[in-house]
Amino acid sequence: MDKPWHADDSFWLAVYPITFGPRAFARAEGEVDAALRLLDLPPGASILDIPCGPGRHSVPLARRGFRVTGVDRTRPLLDKARQHAAEAGVEVELLEGDLRTFRRPGAFDAVLNMFTSFGYFEDPAEDLEAARGFHRSLRPGGRLLMELVGKEVLARTFRARDWVREGGAVLIEERVVRDGWDWMTARWTVLNGSERHELTLEHRIYSATELLALLRAAGFGEVRAFGSLEGAPYDHDAKRLVVLATA
Repeated sequence: MDKPWHADDSFWLAVYPITFGPRAFARAEGEVDAALRLLDLPPGASILDIPCGPGRHSVPLARRGFRVTGVDRTRPLLDKARQHAAEAGVEVELLEGDLRTFRRPGAFDAVLNMFTSFGYFEDPAEDLEAARGFHRSLRPGGRLLMELVGKEVLARTFRARDWVREGGAVLIEERVVRDGWDWMTARWTVLNGSERHELTLEHRIYSATELLALLRAAGFGEVRAFGSLEGAPYDHDAKRLVVLATA
């Protein structure tokens, strides 16, 4: 049986030049500063970045003096994260693991889940299990920050076909929303020099109400939705779905 797309190393290697190109790493600096303003953490706080990918947020957090643990199930991305941490001269604990099963009870002041890295699993019970893991890994009063594409934003901005260029690579994307706006399937064609990759990405689409309800079911107390990492309201002008939840 084939692996799901999110567990297939070849998927991430194919999309790496687009998804994690120089512009994405440059954006991460501002994203980290905005996230930290929402989280309002003390200096030197302990942060879990899950999944951490190539360390796009983990490394800037470590540079700002935080104790960072990055968890990802994709070994090639962890290798990239180790390389970026070494180049930056910072220490990041990097672990291979699945966000559905990773637990370090009461170990972190904050958990980050960024860049629509949630809702990959066909069974919604697995999303709930992942959220319970976030909650269990936080100290009492610790905070979870999630940043993803929200159903309301997607409905307002949806395009069935789109493309983007990053350096010498081009991504052509075709999107289909199905199951009553519960699920999105995207067909990606990545062109990079002489290489051509035909890929499929799928994930559940959460509204703010749905995601806040899931986090409450996972044990979180106060939960709030914002329309950007800068803390804008989650309204008709929202750019992203950003959720701040307190354990």
